[in-house]
Amino acid sequence: MMKIVILDGYAANPGDLSWDEMKQLGECTIYDRTSPAEVLERAQGAEVLLTNKTVLDAETINALPSLRYIGVLATGYNIVDTEAARARGVIVTNIPAYSTDSVAQMVFAHLLNICQQVQHHSEEVRRGRWAANPDFCFWDTPLIELSGKKIGLVGLGHTGMKTARIAIAFGMEVYAYTSKSHFQLPPEIKKMELDELFAECDIISLHCPLTEETREMVNARRIALMKPTAILINTGRGPLINEQDLADALNNGRIYAAGVDVLSQEPPRADNPLLTARNCYITPHIAWASTAARERLMQIALDNVKAYQEGKPIHVVNK
Repeated sequence: MMKIVILDGYAANPGDLSWDEMKQLGECTIYDRTSPAEVLERAQGAEVLLTNKTVLDAETINALPSLRYIGVLATGYNIVDTEAARARGVIVTNIPAYSTDSVAQMVFAHLLNICQQVQHHSEEVRRGRWAANPDFCFWDTPLIELSGKKIGLVGLGHTGMKTARIAIAFGMEVYAYTSKSHFQLPPEIKKMELDELFAECDIISLHCPLTEETREMVNARRIALMKPTAILINTGRGPLINEQDLADALNNGRIYAAGVDVLSQEPPRADNPLLTARNCYITPHIAWASTAARERLMQIALDNVKAYQEGKPIHVVNK
């Protein structure tokens, strides 16, 4: 019977979903979390390893002779040494596009919160400020209309394209830095070079993978190109941003605001400069975590393992 070990199942399924179908595929052991020191012992003898954020480096992969398949319970798979896996003949799969709708929704949750200051004004009302107000309404932040604003999307994969569609519905002008040609883009989306995007757009939203080229692409030099009224949204990867540079820009009023769902280290260090930066709104990496998205994730993870069992693996990232 195939031995399956899930190293960190809690984030994807904290208890509201079921692993029962996965358990039917083999002898299945599920851990909520696995520390680096526990990986080898827990993974020993497993043919199939499922991991979300638990790192599987070359040394670990090479120390697991029974291992034949690694399933990443996420779209990004930089936590696995895919080259080392390929050299060992170990298949690595990911879960593409399961969270597209939820992540695009979070882009606008941040954007609308920044533009309307919903949470702030709601809290002020609860404190009695509206009841004591001499006028029928009050606001004490700029209220920003999205219609007519320019949004620049860095990357135009599934989530970038979904974000573009929502932006178009809001009446925004959509620009993108993308490897796609003009001919592959709908007429409502205009292609733009990266520095021009940062200089021209009112809102920048990051949707690109983390690579050596994109690491800290948002830095002091690029932020200096942005409008002082600009808003930055990051639902991609934390290390796309130099966090000290962004914090400095926010605190100095160099740009207006930022909404981020990801940080360079998660959970963050207590001294992360963005935690105390002015007009910086942070959610704890939950854009992917809607119930609907996690149900899709679990189903695709199951389909991936079944396809591997049948000798026709799908969503392989280390061919």
